[in-house]
Order: sequence, then structure tokens, then C-alpha cells
Amino acid sequence: MRAGMPVALPGQAVGLLGGSFDPAHEGHAHITREALKRFGLSRVWWLVSPGNPLKAEGPAPMADRIARARAVIGGHPRVFVTGLEARLGTRYTAATLAALRRLYPGVRFVWLMGADNLAQLHLWKDWDAIMRAVPIGVFARPGTRLAARGSRAAEEYARFRLPAEAAGLLARRRAPAWCFVDVPMSGQSSSAIRARGDWTAGNREGRPRRRPLPAGRGPD
Repeated sequence: MRAGMPVALPGQAVGLLGGSFDPAHEGHAHITREALKRFGLSRVWWLVSPGNPLKAEGPAPMADRIARARAVIGGHPRVFVTGLEARLGTRYTAATLAALRRLYPGVRFVWLMGADNLAQLHLWKDWDAIMRAVPIGVFARPGTRLAARGSRAAEEYARFRLPAEAAGLLARRRAPAWCFVDVPMSGQSSSAIRARGDWTAGNREGRPRRRPLPAGRGPD
């Protein structure tokens, strides 16, 4: 195993939450805790990507995004924040999954995503290979339930859907298999945080920035 890579043993169930994490926020932590409980996972890895191919703008520097992610998850003993895609030289999810399955034989990986990602999964490179590589756990997100359930991926793989009450079996199923769980969700999003100006590359800890006050006005 390469230095700096996370450790996983054959038979363990590892959830993979990938994304730019630009920035990480409590919503990521919330679905991670739910994933550990709902899907019976041994641990979850946050895969901080070099960049999202579906986004035109570039993300903040990876070191800043990783530092923020580690601060948000607060040293959870079963969550590992990593930039392993940069180490592996992979950019797309399908290639990352293929590499991880080669490097960790016998580990039961589960890909984790929000319902908004399921709704557009058919736009991802080799999306069909993703569905057939590992089981997928899907979390409801505000305003995306109907779009996700009516998406191309959901329709084409409808017969492989595991009912929510059997979510604990997902990690033991052979792909293709997926499960949609409806849990109380945080409405936070990385794009909203960036739009508010609460996060910049220079704000490593992710502390909210005080908005500039209009000229001549003091604090309320």
C-alpha cells in the first residue's frame, strides 16, 4: 500500500463520499454519520477531489479543502479525509472505483451520494460502470427527491433498488445495488457558503467571515 493511503482490511465495509468539498460543511458530516448507522459501514472516507469535471470554475487549493474537511468532521474515529484521487491520478469516479478495488481486494466499498447527484448521474463519465462497480447509498436532499426517483439511473436500475428498511444490508450486496434513504437533511450547500463569502482558500478553519459594514455604520 502506498504511504499516506487509508487502511482497510478485507471484509470491512467502507463508504466513499467523494466531491470537491469546497467547502466541507455540517451537511457532509450529517450524511456521513447517517451512512455509518444506516448502511452498517465500518468507516467512511471523504475523497477530496482535485476538481469536479462538471464544474467550470476551479476549486480552492486542495490543502485548504482538506484542512477544512478535517475541522468539520472533528476527528471522528471512523472517518478518514483524504486526497487519494490526486495520489492515484484519477479524475473520474469510475476510474477511482476501479483503482480502489484493485488496491483493496476484499474490501466492500459503498459509494455515497446525495439525491441531487443521482438525478444527474447519467451525465457522469462511465456512469453505468459506476452503478455496476459498487453498491450505492443515496440520501435525500431538499427539493431533489422527485427528480432523483425519476432519473435515468433510478429508472434503468429500478429492479436493483433495496428498500430503505433493508439499508443495513446494502454493503453486503453485489453491485448493481442501490438504496434511497429519506432522513432529516441539512439545507447547507457548498455553493451557498461560497456565495455568502463565509469560505475562502485563506480561511482554513472555515470560520464565518464578518461581512463588511456599510460606511458610517457600526455593529448592531
